[in-house]
Amino acid sequence: MTILENISLKPYNTFGIDAIAKQFVTANSFNDVKSILSLKKELFLLSGGSNMLLTKNIEKLVVHLNLKGITTSDIDENYVLVTAEAGENWHEFVLWCISKNYGGLENLSLIPGYVGSCPIQNIGAYGVEIKDTFYQLEALEIATGKTHIFNNSDCNFGYRNSVFKNNLKGKYIITKVTFKLTKQNHQLNISYGAIKSALENNQHPTLKDISDAVIAIRQSKLPDPKEIGNSGSFFKNPVIDTESFKKLQEKYPEMPHYIVSENEIKIPAGWLIEQSGFKGKRFGDAGIHKNQALVLVNYGNATGKEIHELAQHIQQTILQNFAIELEIEVNVI
Repeated sequence: MTILENISLKPYNTFGIDAIAKQFVTANSFNDVKSILSLKKELFLLSGGSNMLLTKNIEKLVVHLNLKGITTSDIDENYVLVTAEAGENWHEFVLWCISKNYGGLENLSLIPGYVGSCPIQNIGAYGVEIKDTFYQLEALEIATGKTHIFNNSDCNFGYRNSVFKNNLKGKYIITKVTFKLTKQNHQLNISYGAIKSALENNQHPTLKDISDAVIAIRQSKLPDPKEIGNSGSFFKNPVIDTESFKKLQEKYPEMPHYIVSENEIKIPAGWLIEQSGFKGKRFGDAGIHKNQALVLVNYGNATGKEIHELAQHIQQTILQNFAIELEIEVNVI
């Protein structure tokens, strides 16, 4: 374990922002993480770098979590616990589970990032969220170096949210995550519009069929971070009260929406952004993707500050046009 100095973080974040880490270290094992904590330095945790926008250089010790490994433990003939180390690539982990016929994560195929960061964000897509299959996680408390176990209820999961984004933000290092998955009698979730359409001629879809459909849908709408810098969906889909929605629906009868509860309606943020004329627009090297207005992109040399300023411009415009406050999903550093 070697601490390096003045390292570019461009290869370590999917936006491709060229911020500098004053000090940088890679943790390849649990013992590495323990040793790093013993240094008693201020830490900046970095896994897949897929849900962050770097707007400045990092003065803290940047810790790149690279813990690898997958283990399983059968519960009974129907369920299995699958534990993945924090540094496992999320999409590759999902594909591994599908190859073993373990069900529950197939709708979350092709989401960028590492396993360790997925509970923080409660990542979700196409009708499924991490909380649906999450069993527990293991984490090291930064202040004490002690190991703690968090079960599903401990994490206080919400829409793209968890306790690790709120009360416990910056206080723990997640080292491994365990999921409870099905071995048979899989509960397939194919009701989401795009998946339903893709599988309309398939009466008995497999886990791989669903994963393949999700991958095709995502590839058709979302840019590959390896080709153009981005962090996927930049904004959360806003949830508004029913009365506010009715007023907007009078003006925009075609507005897509999803019922969350009796008094809450979710509006696609991408639709709001597209209706405001931003889709496909470019401002220097910062822009909005041509196929998905929810995705902000770096065409090459945009700074994090420039992308953040574009995001704020979009937020202000949506507020003026629709009286809706868009919340940024990506962590702005």
